[in-house]
Amino acid sequence: MSPSARRTGRPRSAEADRAILGATRAALMELGWAKLTLSDVAARAGVAKTTLYRRWASKCELVVDAVAAVFDEHLEAADHGSLHADVEAAVIRLGTLLERPETGTALMAVIAEAMHDEALRCRVRSAIVDRQKRLVTVGRERARLRGELPYEEDPEAAARNADLIFDAVAGTVLHRLLVSAEPVDPRWARDFTDLLLYGLTGAESGGTAATGPAPEGAQKPAGSV
Repeated sequence: MSPSARRTGRPRSAEADRAILGATRAALMELGWAKLTLSDVAARAGVAKTTLYRRWASKCELVVDAVAAVFDEHLEAADHGSLHADVEAAVIRLGTLLERPETGTALMAVIAEAMHDEALRCRVRSAIVDRQKRLVTVGRERARLRGELPYEEDPEAAARNADLIFDAVAGTVLHRLLVSAEPVDPRWARDFTDLLLYGLTGAESGGTAATGPAPEGAQKPAGSV
């Protein structure tokens, strides 16, 4: 029997898992990727090191799962009544989550290490990116049922569009917070949502996309004054 099969077959304690993943995030934030060891995580979590090895084959798997657990717990595709409200709320929720030191610092450490570690990059993609893309799928399906989006008959095109939407939202929020060091506040979230949904022209904006005077002769979106 393979080591992974033995780990999968053993009973697990949800309480121990939470303690280990929390200790991993704390250690990563304090020590950084290079200095983090499974021994240190075990000591912080109050478990034997063998407990970690029964659950995770490597530091790579453990750290990515520790970051992924925060996203799984705090991000959701809540129904706020309209596509615009759903997207705006999701942007604010992601921004709030990334503002937490244990999340933002841990994620940046993982991303930096994944730049030159293909196995880690694949783990990030499967445990974090692919799992969170489901929020895009759920939100778009709900918008279609409301009549806000057309039905997509081509599954491949739908998947490509979901990828683009996820990249646009996650990439922009990450850059805003962790590179530009600017807040993701309600005003910015509203303006970004307008841009995402209505494009550079702002046509048919459901929010308040226009924040400055329109060029002379330009047609204003419906409902603007």
